[in-house]
Amino acid sequence: MTRTVRIVVVALIVLALIGSGWLGVMYLLLGDDSDGGSADPSPTVVTTSPAEGATDAPSPGLAPYYSQQIDWEACGSNQCGTLTVPVDYRDPGGETIELNLLKVPAGDPEARVGSLVVNPGGPGAPGTSYAEQARQVFREPLTQAFDVVGFDPRGTGRSAPLDCLPDDELTEFLAVDPAPDDAAEEQELVDDLADFWQGCAERSDTLVGHVTTAETARDMDVLRAALGEASLYYLGASYGTKLGATYAELFPDRVGRFVLDGAVDVGLPSRAQSLGQARGFEVALRAYVEDCVEKGDCVLGDSVEEGLDTISELIDDIDAEPLPTSDGRELTVGSAFYGIVTPLYNRDYWRLLDQGLSTALEGDGTTLMLLADAYASRQGGRYLDNSTEAIYAINCLDDPYYVEPDEVEAQVPAFEKVSPTFGRVFAWGLVNCKGIEVASSEPPLDIRGEGAPPILVVGTTRDPATPYEWAVALAERLESGVLLTRDGDGHTAYNAGNECIDTTIEDYLIDDVVPDDGTEC
Repeated sequence: MTRTVRIVVVALIVLALIGSGWLGVMYLLLGDDSDGGSADPSPTVVTTSPAEGATDAPSPGLAPYYSQQIDWEACGSNQCGTLTVPVDYRDPGGETIELNLLKVPAGDPEARVGSLVVNPGGPGAPGTSYAEQARQVFREPLTQAFDVVGFDPRGTGRSAPLDCLPDDELTEFLAVDPAPDDAAEEQELVDDLADFWQGCAERSDTLVGHVTTAETARDMDVLRAALGEASLYYLGASYGTKLGATYAELFPDRVGRFVLDGAVDVGLPSRAQSLGQARGFEVALRAYVEDCVEKGDCVLGDSVEEGLDTISELIDDIDAEPLPTSDGRELTVGSAFYGIVTPLYNRDYWRLLDQGLSTALEGDGTTLMLLADAYASRQGGRYLDNSTEAIYAINCLDDPYYVEPDEVEAQVPAFEKVSPTFGRVFAWGLVNCKGIEVASSEPPLDIRGEGAPPILVVGTTRDPATPYEWAVALAERLESGVLLTRDGDGHTAYNAGNECIDTTIEDYLIDDVVPDDGTEC
C-alpha cells in the first residue's frame, strides 16, 4: 500500500507517471505537456441547487459542516476549493482542518449526470492529483458526464499533511535494507522505525491520531453534502476500495453508484494481506519474465526460472555492494526493491523494467533509482507529497498489528513459499507498526454495507498489489456486491485496454446498468 507521484522520467522515456505503492495506482500518461488534464481551457460550469435532503447532518453538532458551500475558484482549466471538517468527529466543536479539493467540470454540461468523487489509493495518495489528470486517467464517457472531484484525504497532500521525518532522513529511511541480513541491520531498521514514529507524534500534533480510513469516509460524506448530492457517486482504486467499502458501511443510505477497482479484502488480517501481496508481486514478476523470454533475447536468460534467478542474484549483489547512479547516490537494496516492483503495476511499464534491470546488470543503478524515486514521490531531490509517510500512519491506525523483530525469521518460510523473490521483504514488513505512539479514535468496523444499492467490485486476475481473490472476497462480503473480472496483468482494471471492462463500468456509472454478478471480460 502506498503513494501517488507525478514525475518525468527523463532518462528513460518522455513519460509522466502518477503512481501509488502497495495498494496504490500507476497511470501511464501520454506526455508531460498536459495543462492539468483538461482539453477545454474554458469549460462550462453547471451550478445546481442541493438535492433534497443532501445537507441533512447525522447529528446536530455536525450541521455547520454539512451546510457549508464550497467556494470554487479557477485553477488553470479546473476548479479548486477547500472543505472544513472536524479533526475529531466525537468533538465537532473542537479543532478543524481544511481539505484540499479539485474539480474537473463535466465536458458536456447538457449530459451531466452529477459529481463523481474519485480516490487513487495509497493510502496517502493525493486525490487532487488523480482528478487533475482525469482526461488521461478516465475515458471520455465519464469526463463528459461527470464533474470529476478529487480530494486529498486528511493528513495527505495539501490537507494538513502529516510530517514524520525531514527529507534527508526520509531518504535514508527508504534506503535501509527492507530484509535485514544480520543483527546490525535489524537494529538499524528498528531504530529507524522508532525515530519515524516519534517524529510523527512530535511533528504532526493531534492530527496523527485522526487519519483513519473511517474518519476519511466521514469526510467524504461531508464532501457529498457540500457538493449538493443526495447520494455519493464514487470511483475508488486500490486502497480507495477500502475507503469506499468503509463509506458504504457507515452511510449505506447515501451510497449511489460505487465502483471499487483493484479491491482490497477488508476482512483479511494484516499478516494474510501481506502474504497475499507477496504472492501477487511474485505472480506479476513471473508474468513479466515469461514475456521477456517469449520475446527472445531476454537479458535475464533463456527460461523463466533462469530469469527469476538472475533477478534474485542481482538483488543479492546490490545488497552486498550498492550500485552507482548518475546523481551521485548509491542504489541500495532497499531502493532496488522499490525500483523493481514499481513497473509491475502496469504492463505498459515493463519496458522500463527491461531497461532498469539491463543497466543494473551492467553496474549502473540510475534507472532503478529513478523508478524507486517515482514510487516515493521524489523528484529533483525533494518529495512532491507526503505519501511515503502518510501510508504508515493510516495503515497502522487502522490496524496496529505487528510482530517483534526477533519473531520475523519464524515467519520467513511461509512468505518465501509464496514469493521466493520478495518473501523476506514482506515478512519483515510485519514489524512496521512497532513503536506507533498514538491509538485510533475509531472502533474496528465489520464492513458489510447492509442496505446499500449494488456496488460494483472489480478485480484483475494477475494484479500484483491487490490479488484477484481479494476482489472476489470483497464482492461476497458486501451485501450488494457485484463482481466484475478482468483477465489481465497490472494493477486495477478500468482504462487498461479492455473495452468490455471499460464500457461495463461506464454504463453502470452513467446509466445505472448493473452487470450480472460474476461478469468476466
